Amino acid sequence: KTGNVLATVGGLGEKTAFGLNRATQSVRQTGSAMKPLAVLAPGIDSGIITAATVFDDVPTSFGSYKPKNSGRVYKGLLTTRYAIESSQNIPMVKGLQMIGIERSINFLKSVGITTLDDEKDTKLPLALGGLTHGISPLEMAGAYAAIANDGVYITPTYYTKVEDSDGNVILKAKQETRTVMSSAAAYVVKEVLTQPVKAGTATNCKISNMSVAAKTGTTDEGNDRWLCGFTPYYTAAAWFGY
Repeated sequence: KTGNVLATVGGLGEKTAFGLNRATQSVRQTGSAMKPLAVLAPGIDSGIITAATVFDDVPTSFGSYKPKNSGRVYKGLLTTRYAIESSQNIPMVKGLQMIGIERSINFLKSVGITTLDDEKDTKLPLALGGLTHGISPLEMAGAYAAIANDGVYITPTYYTKVEDSDGNVILKAKQETRTVMSSAAAYVVKEVLTQPVKAGTATNCKISNMSVAAKTGTTDEGNDRWLCGFTPYYTAAAWFGY
């Protein structure tokens, strides 16, 4: 509700003066963690797709672009909800095709994603996190927090204000707050994102007696692995890789 960052881990090992803070400075390919941001949220908010929209999950060519599902497992007819649960790729590419890439890009920018390439990223691989540069864990957390916060994006911040020795405010955090999707749409997206935790790719995230929503992301050869999600209290994005 506040946009305040509770904690950051920027790397492992000994801390050096010029070390890289991977949480705030590294931009990495997001894999399937992108699906809720690039397809699910803008698609549901626009009314073009719903949690019950049925996709035919079969090998599909989109011109020269021929995405594949993980393990080349195809499940035929299935709803958006279950496509997210098992992280099927083909339905999400079809979903992006339905809602339009421009709508997706505009939504991503509205939730604080700043590293998109306006020319190279305007293609269907966007649905699966195929980006020119990638996204930082901080911006992924901020974007997911907008879903958790009923459709209201708040700029993540690490401080409220800085005072000098006389109590004068010399620096104050500039937080933007804006509504990026309806609360009704955010509710549906939240519910869909509980599926990977209940029975899909994120079952390790279950917390007893608490609702947890999450989405995993993995890039080719496991170079990047993500977990982005939230409880009713906190949003978090975690990356590890090589």
